[in-house]
Formats: sequence, C-alpha cells, structure tokens
Amino acid sequence: MTQSPPILVFDLDGTLADTAPDLISTLNALLSREKLPPQPPAAARALVGSGARALIEAGFAAGGAPAAQERIPALVEDFLAHYEAHIADETQLFDGAREALARFDQAGFRLAVCTNKTERLAHLLLQRLGVADRFAAICGRETFAMSKPDGRTLLSTIAMAGGDAKRAVMVGDSKTDVDTARNAGAPVVAVDFGYSDPPVSAFAPDRLISHYDELWEAATELLG
Repeated sequence: MTQSPPILVFDLDGTLADTAPDLISTLNALLSREKLPPQPPAAARALVGSGARALIEAGFAAGGAPAAQERIPALVEDFLAHYEAHIADETQLFDGAREALARFDQAGFRLAVCTNKTERLAHLLLQRLGVADRFAAICGRETFAMSKPDGRTLLSTIAMAGGDAKRAVMVGDSKTDVDTARNAGAPVVAVDFGYSDPPVSAFAPDRLISHYDELWEAATELLG
C-alpha cells in the first residue's frame, strides 16, 4: 500500500497571518461607535488570539464601560460583519510563510489549516491572501462538533485533508495549539512571533521557530 503523505496543519491568526491590524481596527470601529476610546495596537495585540468576544469585552472594559452580557451577542455579530468587510485591508502572511508553503507543497506534503476562526472567514481570508489553494482542508470553529484544544479537531482535520496522523506536525502560536497537538498525540512547532501572552515558549512546544525559514528543518526533524 502507498504510504499517506506527511501533513503540516497550521493555525491561522498569529501563525500563518498577522491578522491583528484588521481585528484591532474592527474593535476600534466598534468602540468609536459606542463613543469609547480606541485601544492602542500594542495593548490589544495579545488579546487577538482569544476571539472576538474576549477582544470586545477587553476593549469595552479598558474604555471604562464594561459591556453588559446581554449586549455581547449583538456586539459580536456587528464585529464580525465589519471584520468580514475589512478582512484583508492590512492583514499579511508572516514573512517567509508563502515560500514555506510552496516548499512543503512541492515536496509532497499535505497542508491544512485548523483554526478557531469561523471556517467561512478562514476561507475568505486565505483566498484574499492568495494561498487558499495550497490547503487540502481549511477547518474552522464550526467545521466539527468540537474545537481546539480538543485533539479530535486536529485529527479530524488531518483525516479531511487525506493526511496521516502518524506523520503530522501542528504549527501554531499559542497554548491552545500546543495543547491541541498534545491531545492528538502529534508533535508541535510553535512560532514565537504570534499573539501568545505569556510567550509560547512557556508551554514547551517540541520546536520553537522565529522565522518561516526555520520551519523545514524543524518539521522534518520531528517527522524523522
């Protein structure tokens, strides 16, 4: 029987793409509408990986007007609508990511995305960035009955992409990604330029990289 190809499964926000500028701009548009002060990028960046709800709650609290819980669902809906319309205004792939994807693709790897962003927005963003066709599967928060850090989310993504769970590496930027890989029994490469606070090195990933130029060596070492 032909061996299944090795697979790399990437987180999206803070791992493949620097989405913080558009997410923070969306937050500040919402705060402006509510006549609250904008949040500086440096203060809001660490909250980006926690999702829209956490970003909104932190922004309102920092502005001195914590949002009433009954308002949160509507605020999240407004946030996502604005974000979708501006999803790639400033967002870019991290330096070297495009070239790394091409290298692994040409070497016969399967590539996939496993994110807690909604699947629809993940597809849209990757299309706008011109790399959606690189991925055999793009899986988001609603793709499966569970989401990260449940290890079954990673295993299901691998299966959907036609990869081999025994020849898989997770690439992420956060504790959630490290935990997801651990729960799936897969090795994990963490990037240190994402949105983790504390630094992702605190969660003992199998490899830590500071640029996508380092991913080939890290991933192939883990795959043996």
